Amino acid sequence: MNIAIIGSNRGIGLALTEHYSKEHQVYAFCRKSSSELVALKAQVIEGCDVCSKEALDQSAQKVKGVEFDLFLHVSGIMRDESYDSLNPETIQEQFMANSIAPLLSVKAFENNLKKGSKVGLLTSRMGSIADNDSGGRYGYRMSKAAVNAGGKSLSIDLKDRGISVFLIHPGFVKTDMTGGQGLLTTQESAQGIAKVMASHGIEATGSFYHSSGEVLPW
Repeated sequence: MNIAIIGSNRGIGLALTEHYSKEHQVYAFCRKSSSELVALKAQVIEGCDVCSKEALDQSAQKVKGVEFDLFLHVSGIMRDESYDSLNPETIQEQFMANSIAPLLSVKAFENNLKKGSKVGLLTSRMGSIADNDSGGRYGYRMSKAAVNAGGKSLSIDLKDRGISVFLIHPGFVKTDMTGGQGLLTTQESAQGIAKVMASHGIEATGSFYHSSGEVLPW
């Protein structure tokens, strides 16, 4: 299979690249590569700034003619706002990176998608409105709820082309974003994400999954 991973130079993206590159051709997109990424059997494409439509379009030109079986958008950021310290700038920053950028990336690479292609957008259960019982993290929660809404619309708009779209929560993973805290390693999360992507097709497009396979509430 040909697999595109957007945001591949560290964390979950790097683990996904490592997982898939053992048996498949991986196109690893990132702003700047890392020594860990270079060591893997993947084609690395640098300069892919997901918040720039121009950079995404230029990245897509570098793989013109390649058809992706899987397209995984992993990139995202998390800032912290409480009710007592609302910061519109960091909230807007997260909306750009977490909500708008995934849509821009799918659009930029739409000619690389074919009937049977699967799109996976990494989101978070913190974007679940029904599951929110602790408050706070306004920008992160709102931006992840927004990408869930966008991914659901994508699943409807792309269904006639035979392209399925899934929203995937990676789990509570030990990464730089979580300060090394978590219940899963990046490798465990990557294995779960890969299993979810392999287990479902167009009949489940638009669904919101935990990397464990559990269906999450909106």
